[in-house]
Amino acid sequence: MRGGQRRLPILWAVVVVAVVLAEEEADPTSALESQDGDAFWLLFGMALVFFMQAGFAMLEAGAAPTEVVGRVLLKNIFDASFASLLWWATGYSLAYGADDFNKEGVNGFIGTSGFFYEQDLDPIDSEADPKTYVKSFWLFQWAFAGVAATIVSGAVAGRCLFGAYIAYAITVSGLVYPVVVHNAWSKDGRFSASRTSRLLAGCGVVDFAGSGVVHMTGGVAALLMTSFLVARRGRFGDDHQPFEPPEPSGIVFQTLGALILWFGWYAFNGVSTLAITGLGGLAAHTMFTTTIAAATGCLATTSIASMHYYLGRRDAVHDAALVDVSYPINGILAGLVSITGSCAVVSHWGAMCVALVGSVVYYSTSRLLVYHKIDDVVDAFPVHGACGAWGVLSSGFFATEYYYKLAIIQGEEDQPRNRANRCQGVFYGGDGGTLLAAIAFIVSLVLWVSGVLYPLFSLLHHYNLIRIEDAPSLRGSNVPTGLTTTSGSIRGSNVTRSSDGDRGRPVVPTFVSTTLSTAGGRVDNSVLSSQEAQQVGADLELSLVTRGSIATGTRASVASDEAR
Repeated sequence: MRGGQRRLPILWAVVVVAVVLAEEEADPTSALESQDGDAFWLLFGMALVFFMQAGFAMLEAGAAPTEVVGRVLLKNIFDASFASLLWWATGYSLAYGADDFNKEGVNGFIGTSGFFYEQDLDPIDSEADPKTYVKSFWLFQWAFAGVAATIVSGAVAGRCLFGAYIAYAITVSGLVYPVVVHNAWSKDGRFSASRTSRLLAGCGVVDFAGSGVVHMTGGVAALLMTSFLVARRGRFGDDHQPFEPPEPSGIVFQTLGALILWFGWYAFNGVSTLAITGLGGLAAHTMFTTTIAAATGCLATTSIASMHYYLGRRDAVHDAALVDVSYPINGILAGLVSITGSCAVVSHWGAMCVALVGSVVYYSTSRLLVYHKIDDVVDAFPVHGACGAWGVLSSGFFATEYYYKLAIIQGEEDQPRNRANRCQGVFYGGDGGTLLAAIAFIVSLVLWVSGVLYPLFSLLHHYNLIRIEDAPSLRGSNVPTGLTTTSGSIRGSNVTRSSDGDRGRPVVPTFVSTTLSTAGGRVDNSVLSSQEAQQVGADLELSLVTRGSIATGTRASVASDEAR
């Protein structure tokens, strides 16, 4: 009897195994359905990351002077277009094409196959259906390429010739960015952590969603290009102190752009798991750390800027000045860029620490650019370049063993012994391998990006093809490039442009004419002399003050006059 009782658990185990095998045979489409789910996950992420282009456009247009908004938006459109065709032609193949580094230790720098998207190119899973997952992966990576290229647009707003910017966009999208991707993210990349052998420093670089690959690439390019451009007129004094920059076109645009980018960043980081099947918890964790970092960056940067302002001005306690909106906005972005590389491998407390350091890195780098009189309109290098470098380094300090194993190893067999324990951050007992790999990757990235783009910009500069000599802070930069705008909506009001013969003379916005007509005056919507324009401004100010103090009945009377 006791022998039969001993056999009973064995029989139950056999039954359970048989049931499981029967279910797998009865459902041959389960693997395909899983692949479809992962493909949709990537397509969903692609759409949100591409929508970040709108965020960059709004942020850059809001920070730029009104006269150059049209050019800024046009550059964003061309960025997306060139990135699409070049990622199809050469970018994807250079990033994920064939390479024998993993097997033979040769190359590890650039892909060499799959140009114009050959169907047999599949760097992720050799058994994947090219009609589902692989094309979804291509689209997701294409959206990242567009983000890397567009970072420079805001930094050079209004001061770069259009042809020079197109030359830059083609070079970055078709060559510079794909090579960086191959080095860090391809299985055969020299710095990659996504394989089991030939790992740099025994760990490889951890740049989960692209602090270095995407943002640092764009940030370094922005620094190089702005160094060849003249500053906006009146931007700097002789004592290394900045004057107030030209008035931006809209705080509303800047704020909207920042919030769109924050929204898109959840896909930028979260969908970088590259699959959702079995990885839902990891995706949620990356979005969680992303949220903590964005909020911390906003508040920390604003606090740092405010303390610096008040400590530098003893009488500022009596000042009515409010916090500059650029600090909370760029603080959000600094936190997001900083956490992008380590979002999957740090804890929530680690995410806060990463963002705090990122805020200091951003603010100090921004002040350093001002000291050296480098005019970066949207602080592209401090936000994306400097914070991008810190984001790559942060994994070497704050990665935990648990999240490293979950995000990087993901249960794969044949891993080096105790890899997760050795490769966690040095603050958690790691051996420093991840940190050393990060430093090597940063140096390599800077050398590669600079080595390609600096000669390009130097050549354009030699032939006077890169910059607008008369920095257009006080007048439109559409003139030197032949790009004209007949009308535009600035802060909710249409502005009528002058004819070619009247360029540089003040133009009366439609809302001025409407306001003064309402107050009983008449303004001809035409080009005025400088003296006449000043008088119009004075009349407008007096009109607005007067209208703000009249009684409700008087307002009704004015409205009646307007209707007539």
